[in-house]
Amino acid sequence: MAGDETEGTTRRRAPRVDAIRNREAIIEAAADVLAEQGTAVDVREIARRSDVGMGTLYRHFPKKEDLVRTVLYRDFSKWADSARRAAIDAEDPWAALTDFYQQALTGYAHHRATMENFALTWSEPDLEGIQQLRLVIEELCARAHAANLLRPGVTTDDLLLLLVSLGHAVQLTDQCRPHMWHRLLHLSLDGLRADRL
Repeated sequence: MAGDETEGTTRRRAPRVDAIRNREAIIEAAADVLAEQGTAVDVREIARRSDVGMGTLYRHFPKKEDLVRTVLYRDFSKWADSARRAAIDAEDPWAALTDFYQQALTGYAHHRATMENFALTWSEPDLEGIQQLRLVIEELCARAHAANLLRPGVTTDDLLLLLVSLGHAVQLTDQCRPHMWHRLLHLSLDGLRADRL
């Protein structure tokens, strides 16, 4: 009987279907709003778009930071996984590196919160999501060096910082003159090529 009692107290109830549905609606709405407005967004807008009350939102995410972290980690993980697969599939290491930057910066242009978060945390390798990105860039860097396409001495940190810098250029120019960040990307990558020494 004592065993049954212990088993009953340690077993957790499965979440209700409507609770799961509400949580997913909140995350989806938050992803859209964070992409449009960045992390300064008011959570009331997220609740409105997800068609839940503030109490429901706070039951799932007691602090705004919890929701932002959940959304960014999910979106960042999807993107990093996609970037890793694209890098593996690319036969030309330089094309893989160039495509990675193009994809990343185009994504930044459409997702303000991702860029805000990445710019603040890129140098902390233990953060979730950032480590995934670091691994992708390490692989791209190693492949480009192995093919003697990347300037000697260029490191993963150099490529990460370049990504952050170019991300700021995207934020400054994408709305008014998007061709400017494309030009800056090509100039930057051209300067990293080993055959430009």
